[in-house]
Amino acid sequence: MKTLTMAALTAATALTGTALTAPAALADAHASTTTLRIQTHYAPETESGRLAQQYFDRVQTMSNGEIVIEPFFSSSVVKSVETFDAAATGILDCDMTGGAYQTGKNPAFQFVGDIMGGYDTPYQQLSWLYYGGGLDAAQELYNAYDMQLVGWWIYGQESLASTKPIAGVADLQDWKFRSPPGMETKIFEKLGATPIVMDFTEIFTALETGIIDGADASGLANNVGLGLYDIGKHTNFPGFHSMPSDHLACNKAVWDGMPEHHREIMSVAMESLALQTALSFEKKNAEAAAQLQAEGVNLYEWSAEDLQTFRDAAQATWPEFATTPEAEALVESHLGYLRQLGLVSE
Repeated sequence: MKTLTMAALTAATALTGTALTAPAALADAHASTTTLRIQTHYAPETESGRLAQQYFDRVQTMSNGEIVIEPFFSSSVVKSVETFDAAATGILDCDMTGGAYQTGKNPAFQFVGDIMGGYDTPYQQLSWLYYGGGLDAAQELYNAYDMQLVGWWIYGQESLASTKPIAGVADLQDWKFRSPPGMETKIFEKLGATPIVMDFTEIFTALETGIIDGADASGLANNVGLGLYDIGKHTNFPGFHSMPSDHLACNKAVWDGMPEHHREIMSVAMESLALQTALSFEKKNAEAAAQLQAEGVNLYEWSAEDLQTFRDAAQATWPEFATTPEAEALVESHLGYLRQLGLVSE
């Protein structure tokens, strides 16, 4: 048996050390960084803005810094309705607004953005996306415009803000209010209101100057964060008319070029954001309602009859708005799932 010399032993030890450290060095060589510019229409002071920042922070942490996000709040790069195109064309990388802003491209976006008068809770609507075939159907629509739908975050039913009482359907007669583009304008026109489409960022000034009597902006807690009830002393709670699915949608070429584990981190983090958003707003909206009542803001809970009047008007408008094959297919998908949930009769 040969005895190793000290020189040979030292060389063997060095080789062994190299072999042990090689995989780590190899991993470092193949590590890549994804840098994303993401715009949201929410202000950082709102609850949704806080949750968006939490999402960005968690993605960066879970990726060990491999995913770097440059966020833009309050539609600071382009207008809210232009965010989708800005991402598709490379001005931004991802759009964190909502599909309903893109109904001018295809009315099908209404039915991935805000179906209106359909689901009662965020959980039901998310269930359609993940377990009712919604994600595949929506993805086909987004891909046609060179975008990838990563996921939804839904804060629940919105409340209106108004400088006039809005206690029921009768109060909508000649009520001028800020409306997002899309199907909502048709529904509220049927109920006697005058919707005026304007950008999310223009609401406060329009209310302050009396251009509008009220606004469809967001959920109750977000409306407080926007300062809308500093001007409009009337609102409805619980909400009923709109439950938008805010999305994260990214430039498809950018998305496809990301490492698979980066895509998985962002997708799973969106599922977490969806849950955190729904849970957070259960609490935040209740706190906001109590705060507003203490401050003298009038909160109206609509009667069952008025709520049904709205639902009837909304559901009658779905087929009127579904004027493309993609929109028709999405409406049928929603209706099938709503029937399963018992929210729409046969």
